[in-house]
Amino acid sequence: MTKYDRSPWLDAFPASRVPSHPKYKGAGHTGVVVVGAGLTGCLTAYALAAAGVKVIVLEADRVGRGATAFASGWISEDPNVPFHTVEQAIGLRAARRAWQAWRRAALDFTALLKRLDVKCHLDERGSVTIAATPEQTAILRKDLKARKEAGLDASMLSARAIKSDFALDAAAGLRSKAGGTIDPYRATLGIAAAAADRGAQFFEHSAVRKLTFTRKTLDVVAEGGTIRADLAVIATGLPRTLFKALARHFWFHTSYFALTEPVPAKIRRGLGSRGIVRDSAQPPHTIRWVGEDRLLVSGADSVVMPPRHRGKVIVQRAGQLMYELSTLYPDISGIQPAYGWAADYTRTEDGLPFIGSHRNYPFHLFAFGDSSHSVTGSYLASRIMLRQYSGEMDPADAAFGFHR
Repeated sequence: MTKYDRSPWLDAFPASRVPSHPKYKGAGHTGVVVVGAGLTGCLTAYALAAAGVKVIVLEADRVGRGATAFASGWISEDPNVPFHTVEQAIGLRAARRAWQAWRRAALDFTALLKRLDVKCHLDERGSVTIAATPEQTAILRKDLKARKEAGLDASMLSARAIKSDFALDAAAGLRSKAGGTIDPYRATLGIAAAAADRGAQFFEHSAVRKLTFTRKTLDVVAEGGTIRADLAVIATGLPRTLFKALARHFWFHTSYFALTEPVPAKIRRGLGSRGIVRDSAQPPHTIRWVGEDRLLVSGADSVVMPPRHRGKVIVQRAGQLMYELSTLYPDISGIQPAYGWAADYTRTEDGLPFIGSHRNYPFHLFAFGDSSHSVTGSYLASRIMLRQYSGEMDPADAAFGFHR
């Protein structure tokens, strides 16, 4: 029986081991308040706490059980938009810096997980973006040319290599060597524990109701009390009620996911390597392995549906994804989805997230608009937040700013 609108990452984690944090109460003062305890919020809390900053994290629900629990868990090497389109939008230098920063974030995030010994099923794997039609191939070759001219590492796979490595029929493929996959919920809990060891304080069921500021002060009003802070980091992923004025910067979408029942060993042997595959369809599909024997496919993106239709749409899109997966791998036809779910996200005009400050909010830093469908942006955001707090900006940070 397929489980719809449920997270396989949450279901796989023993309930007895789920950490619990108190609700915030009273009045206090801190250096930084992080709003949202998903992967971005926990990574930011860790980065700041490791630098000696006093940090309080406020989560409306439970740590890691929001959007993070419905993520794919892919550590991507790039932001998953064509380089040449971003180059046209923000210029060659800024686009090159953005790609270099994203790749560095993928490598550093993987290194951090290993250094902290976070038990999150880290599997270091490269990925390939494939093209099936002549039009898709032309776009892929154009992007390869633009990347090489920008001095970025990029290589094309032939149809024969794709067939050999991934058991797929495709005309060409753009290879990315860095990256991998994780269980995003376990990763978030591990990073949160590391942040707490560094002194960060976590509070659950402590929704932020209001943020008020003057020329010199910022007050964060939560359900159970108030915190005066030097800075607030808004790591909720979407510009929710408190920041409706920023919604004009984004388009709101939903991505859908289907996780298969176990694939028999005989079929698995015919599916090629365990690398991550992304096609050039519109919207694209991303395929990765979960554990030893399950395939996770995402895609079928749409505009955000009204809540009353969400359940029905998830069922329909999970079936659609399984059919589309079977067109790529015909041997899995007949295998049923174990899970089907959805995740909302926002997209900016050029496809890069907005990370950092906004002129209308002098004591705030934001991390919105990551449409990469990967978790790399969470780590990148945490480093940009730390640099902005400390005043030691990297030139690449400007490529992700609201002012670009």
